[in-house]
Amino acid sequence: MLCLLFRHGIAEAPNTWSGDESSRPLTKEGLTQTEQAVEGLRNIGVKPTHLLCSPLTRTQQTATIAKDILRISSDLAITPELVYDQSPMLLFPILQAFPSEAVVMCVGHEPHLGQMAALMLFGNHSPSLSFKTAGIALIAFHKNAAIGQGILEWWIPPAQLRALRKG
Repeated sequence: MLCLLFRHGIAEAPNTWSGDESSRPLTKEGLTQTEQAVEGLRNIGVKPTHLLCSPLTRTQQTATIAKDILRISSDLAITPELVYDQSPMLLFPILQAFPSEAVVMCVGHEPHLGQMAALMLFGNHSPSLSFKTAGIALIAFHKNAAIGQGILEWWIPPAQLRALRKG
């Protein structure tokens, strides 16, 4: 199994957004930079078979961009376990339900994704792993996702992803 952990793009600032936190959207710049980052993923041959995202607006916008540009054929699965205030442990049973040949893209938030990566790679929490907005990591498993059994294939910050879109 391959698991892509992808942080949503740049969102409206919490202190300037007048709506509730769950509906805080990507900024215009966030939409553009996320599209460019996903174009970089496409150019390196990323082909997710499944797409999960948190129910928050900014992750759904990011996941929709990924679905369109990467031509992901599966439906977008809204996954509350990807919300930033949930335990990363809750995502493992969901990932383990996928076949071992699956390529699952999980679109979420910080610090949740960094904690998830630490659990996948090291088997425990590590405050030193974090994703920038529209940054991504690819973690491989020999069979299904298991705590401490992941192998880091790559970790790409958004600026590098955007540069990859140019070939």
